[in-house]
Amino acid sequence: MTTLEKAKLWLSDTFDKETRDAVQSLIDSNSPDLEDSFYRELEFGTGGMRGIMGVGTNRLNKYTLGQATQGLANYMLAQFPNEEIKVAIAYDVRHNSKEFGKLVADVLTANGIKVLLFKDHRPTPELSFTVRDKKCNGGIVLTASHNPPEYNGYKVYWNDGAQIVPPHDEAIINEVYSVKFDEIKFEGNDDLIEWIGPEQDDVYIDACIENSTYQNVGKENLNIVFTSIHGTTYTTVPKALEKAGFKKIDLVKEQMIPSGNFTTVESPNPEEPAALEMAMDLAKITNADIVIGTDPDGDRLGIAVRNLDGEMQLLNGNQTNTILTYYILNEWRKLDKITGSEFIGSTIVTSDIFFDIAQKFGVQCKSGLTGFKWIGKMIREAEGKEKFICGGEESFGFMTGDFVRDKDSCGSILVACEIAAWCKANGRTMYQYMIEIYQEVGMYYEGLVNLVRKGRDGAEEIQNMMKNFRENPPKQLAGSLVEEVKDFKEQTNFVVSKNEKLVMNEIPKSNVLIYYTQDGTKVCVRPSGTEPKIKFYISVKDELNSEADFKKKLKSLEEKIQEVKKDLQLT
Repeated sequence: MTTLEKAKLWLSDTFDKETRDAVQSLIDSNSPDLEDSFYRELEFGTGGMRGIMGVGTNRLNKYTLGQATQGLANYMLAQFPNEEIKVAIAYDVRHNSKEFGKLVADVLTANGIKVLLFKDHRPTPELSFTVRDKKCNGGIVLTASHNPPEYNGYKVYWNDGAQIVPPHDEAIINEVYSVKFDEIKFEGNDDLIEWIGPEQDDVYIDACIENSTYQNVGKENLNIVFTSIHGTTYTTVPKALEKAGFKKIDLVKEQMIPSGNFTTVESPNPEEPAALEMAMDLAKITNADIVIGTDPDGDRLGIAVRNLDGEMQLLNGNQTNTILTYYILNEWRKLDKITGSEFIGSTIVTSDIFFDIAQKFGVQCKSGLTGFKWIGKMIREAEGKEKFICGGEESFGFMTGDFVRDKDSCGSILVACEIAAWCKANGRTMYQYMIEIYQEVGMYYEGLVNLVRKGRDGAEEIQNMMKNFRENPPKQLAGSLVEEVKDFKEQTNFVVSKNEKLVMNEIPKSNVLIYYTQDGTKVCVRPSGTEPKIKFYISVKDELNSEADFKKKLKSLEEKIQEVKKDLQLT
C-alpha cells in the first residue's frame, strides 16, 4: 500500500472532522510531511512510543494513542480476569499532554478499567512510585522526555512500577497492532476515574527522603541552585530539599514556570551545558556549591559542581553516577548492610567503572540493555533473593533503592546534595571526591557522538551504518588492537586473538555492537529506540595516582577519545 493510499484511509468517517481536514490538506498541498506522517506506524522503543504530534500513523494523535490504549486494555483484561483493574496515569508539561492523559483515561474507563488520574502534570518517577503505592495493575505516562517541543510520547508500566519488558511488551504491541481504528472505545466513564492531587507528592517525597538520605552533615551551609527547565519537578524537588534539611536553595525562577515550549532553552536536556546556562549564571551570583537541572518529565538530572579551578563544571552521567554509587555503597558498608547478596544495576552502554566499584564493596554489578526498564526487570527477578541498592545509566539517570522502579531525579538529587554538603563540611568539593574515587578504582572518561538522520532515508542510512560496523569492525582504536567484538543482535562475542566466537545469551537480543580493545577502551554503537539517531559511546581509562596528576590524565584521555572518533570516521 502506498503512502497516499494509507493516508486516504484516514478520510473515512472513523476519524473526526478535524483529522480528516488535516489529512486532506496534506494530500491537496502535496506536503512533504505526508510521507513522514504515514510511511510507517509508530514503534515502541526503549522508552515506549514517542513521536511528533500530528495526523497519521507515524504521528502521536488521538487515534494512535487510542489504538495503543485499546490494545493495552485488551491485554490487561485478559491478564487480570475477574478482578478490578486499576491503571495510574500521569503526564508532563508538553503540549496536549493533559488532553492526551484524559483521552487515554477515557479509553481505559470505556473498557471498564478504573483509572487513577493525576489532576495536573507530575514527574514520571512519581507515576512509577504511585503504581506500587496504590497497588495498580499498571501505569501510563504521557511524556517525550527531553525531545523538542513538537514531540510527545506514551510509556507503559506494569504492576511492579517498572516499564514493560518481555513478554508483556511484545504481547501488548501485538494487541495494539491488531486493533483497528474503528474498534477504539473513546466514550469514557468518569465514574471510574479517581483523581490524584498534591497529597500524593508528600507520600512520594517522604519515600525519597527515607530511601535516599544517610547522614545530616552540613546541609544548612550548602548553596544549591536548582532549575526544573520548565518541567514537572517544580512540584517536588524544592519541597523535598527543604524537607530533607537544606536551607539555601535558589531557584531559576524563569525556568520554574511549566511550559511545553521550553521558552528559555534550545533543548530542555540537562545533558547539554546550554540547558543549565541560566542556572550557571545564577550560581555565580549566589556562589553556589552545586547546580542541578532536570528534564521535563523529571527522571533525568544534570549536576554541575566546582572543579579544581573553582569553576562550575557539568558532570557527565557516568561521573555523577560514580559519585552517587560509591557514596551509597560506602554508607551501606558503614551500616553493616552489605552481606554479599546485594547488587547494583547498570547498562551495557554505561561505563565499566561500576563493575570495579561493585567489586571493591563486595556486591554484584548487573548489566542490562539500554533503558531503566531492564534495571526494573533485574529488581523484579531478584525479589526475595537479592537486594537492589542503586543503579544508573550514562544518560543522566539514577535510582536510589527500589521504591521507584525507574530513574528518579528527586531521590538522586537528595543524595547528591547530601554528598556535596558532607564534602563541603570536610573542606573539599564533590569534584575532589570524584577524583579520590578514581584513585581508588581507576580513572574512566567517556565521550558520546550522536549522528542525527531523520525520516525514511535517515532510518535506512542508520541501518546501513549498523550493517557496515557489524560486517567490518575496526581492527584497532587509538593504537590499541580490538580484542573483543560483542554483537547483541547475534548474541555473540568474537575474541579476536583466539579467533573464537562465543555464545552470549544472558541479555536479550538488541541491535547493539560493542568493541573492546586490549587497553580497555570500549566503544558501543546503537541506533536510538526513540529518536532518529545512531549513537557512539566511547569509554577510555587509565590509572590515577594523585589529584595533582588529574588534569594531565584528563587531557590524555580526552585526546584518546578524539583518536577513537577519527578511527571510526566520526570527525
